[in-house]
Amino acid sequence: MDGFVYLAYDYPVLGLFWTVLWFFLWVLWLVVLFRVITDIFRDRDMNGWAKTAWLLFVLVVPFLGALVYVIARGQEMGIREAQHAQEQRKAFDEYVREAAGRGPSTAEELAKLSELKAGGVISDEDYARAKERILS
Repeated sequence: MDGFVYLAYDYPVLGLFWTVLWFFLWVLWLVVLFRVITDIFRDRDMNGWAKTAWLLFVLVVPFLGALVYVIARGQEMGIREAQHAQEQRKAFDEYVREAAGRGPSTAEELAKLSELKAGGVISDEDYARAKERILS
């Protein structure tokens, strides 16, 4: 019986708490780092050399680089994120409108109208009025 190791007994609750806390902070750090790198590439006002310098600074000295970037360009970072969200929303709305369709096209309506006229269902006057309504 002396050969058994009780792992739960050897690892106290406070140790587990600190491990979870450090893991959470590490994940948070990765999120901040990737957001900064994404913002560097998203910024249209910076030229290529400035983007390269910021990227090297963030990659070589990650903690200091991300901290300095957020302090120096944090407000514009939020503005760019909001603009990106608006652009995505606009693109999504356009896609939904395009996918849903807007009804038959003008050419399809004119083709149906001419079929009705050729079949004798509508008169020439009705055809002219409907054609004008479709084209206007």
